Amino acid sequence: MFLSIENLRVSYGNIRALHGINFNIEEGERVCIIGANGAGKSTTLRAISRMVPVEPGTKMTYKGKDLLKYPPDKVVSELGISHVPEGRRIFGNLTVMENLLLSAFARKDKKQVEQDIERVLEIFPRLDERKTQKAGTLSGGEQQMLAIGRAFISGKRIMLLDEPSMGLAPLLMLNVFETLKELNREGTTILLVEQNARLALQFAHRGYVLENGNLVLEGSSKELLENKDVKRAYLG
Repeated sequence: MFLSIENLRVSYGNIRALHGINFNIEEGERVCIIGANGAGKSTTLRAISRMVPVEPGTKMTYKGKDLLKYPPDKVVSELGISHVPEGRRIFGNLTVMENLLLSAFARKDKKQVEQDIERVLEIFPRLDERKTQKAGTLSGGEQQMLAIGRAFISGKRIMLLDEPSMGLAPLLMLNVFETLKELNREGTTILLVEQNARLALQFAHRGYVLENGNLVLEGSSKELLENKDVKRAYLG
């Protein structure tokens, strides 16, 4: 199994955010987790990238390796798991190019880094046009492109994306998702959490529905798009 999550439990103080969820991802897949605000979607990604502690009994493996043995920086640099957080969190006082170069600080393969940066600028020509511009002056869509580009450079085996559609105009939103499909076709496995359920399910191969820290449904995107409960709760 490429990525396997078993009995994932996370609490914030006395409040349990995840109640022992189980799911898996095969290499090359596009998988989404949909749900309302507060369902635990962001916490799921943060647990995988080791940004929040998990409770005893949780098992998370990536290509057979125990994720719990890796600190957050090694999850990226050694395992190639990158995380695009909600809100992008780029370095606004640095230029676009400085942000991209910084994302490769742990990599030793300089020639491949150069090729990866060239690829990012190729698939996001707006970033190429603005590579000497301070990242904080970019539009919201351009900042999302930069956040995805950084993740691609830092660890492109599997990419965790948290609400990538947030704050984007519809046309730009579609462009970003088409680019993610292109990265997936080139070999990057994608796990996406998203409140825009229709967009997420149209993008993904498979999906999970998360409610109040519990996974309540799973299936192919087609099955979930046609599910009456999903339609009523998430598709309007």
